[in-house]
Amino acid sequence: MITTRMRAITIGVAALALTACSTVQTPSKDDPWEGFNRTVYTFNDKVDQYALKPVAKGYVKITPQPVRDSVTNFFANIGDVYNAANNFLQLKITDGVEDIMRIVINTVFGVGGLFDVATLAKLPKHNQDFGLTLGHYGVPAGPYLVLPLFGPSTVRDGVGLVGNYFINPVSYIDPAAVSWGLYGLNVVSTRANLLGASDLLEGAAIDKYSFVRNTYLQRRRYQLSDGHVPDYGDGAPPPNYGEPDEGAAGAAAAMPASGTARAATPNAASMAPAYPNGAPTAPATLEGPAGVTAPASGAEAPNGASATNVPGDQMVPPARIGYPGMLRLH
Repeated sequence: MITTRMRAITIGVAALALTACSTVQTPSKDDPWEGFNRTVYTFNDKVDQYALKPVAKGYVKITPQPVRDSVTNFFANIGDVYNAANNFLQLKITDGVEDIMRIVINTVFGVGGLFDVATLAKLPKHNQDFGLTLGHYGVPAGPYLVLPLFGPSTVRDGVGLVGNYFINPVSYIDPAAVSWGLYGLNVVSTRANLLGASDLLEGAAIDKYSFVRNTYLQRRRYQLSDGHVPDYGDGAPPPNYGEPDEGAAGAAAAMPASGTARAATPNAASMAPAYPNGAPTAPATLEGPAGVTAPASGAEAPNGASATNVPGDQMVPPARIGYPGMLRLH
């Protein structure tokens, strides 16, 4: 199993090395490898379109909602182990202790984490990863980077995947088949929670690549600032990374909008847009400073458990050598 793990890590490192050869005619400051990144983004998008999304829809169709909620809660409980480790590494003792309390309560009273009792007890859920830990100690983010299968990242966050692997409890489960099985279930559950958000993204962004990139970079800055809006200097709005100044997508990606475009500041719990009638919000992942309108009636909302249980950046704690990052905004 160690050999399998090291091979996976080697693949990730090789993907990082390949980016050094990529060039673009007019590179932006934060995305000098845009040509390579767009190619990988297209690959990830096709994998999601023809493999992950259909499987996720089948999972939702055949699995009752309470069971899906329990699966989400289970991986979120594992994620609290991951969050606690990074909070202690950052010397955020109070947050780390709260994470430990969540683990104990959900494991004991939540039947191994199948029920999120800690949230009902008003214990906050934190969202940490090793990339944020590196940033906490001053490691610069470096250029924007799209990794095969893992999705939006930066050089720092890409290197952080190695740390994610060693911190994640799922990495140490034997036999390896069980570990990989949990990883696969994790990916499918995460993608199922994001079905509504991905459908919304299809209609919200003129250039999905730019939308995802801008949202990811702004959200990571927000996370690293511990929930405070970053200072972009001289009162200037966040950069739009070359997007047009006009149009709904440009306005949403570049700076907070008003009216139908909702939300201004990144939300540490979810990057998904708000849904009407009290429906829960989703992650990946889908929090971010870019707001979008609520879906039309009939659009499929994410799993209800994702509102409190799916960690912001990873959706669920990374498995094996990292998290399914390409699921964040697809």
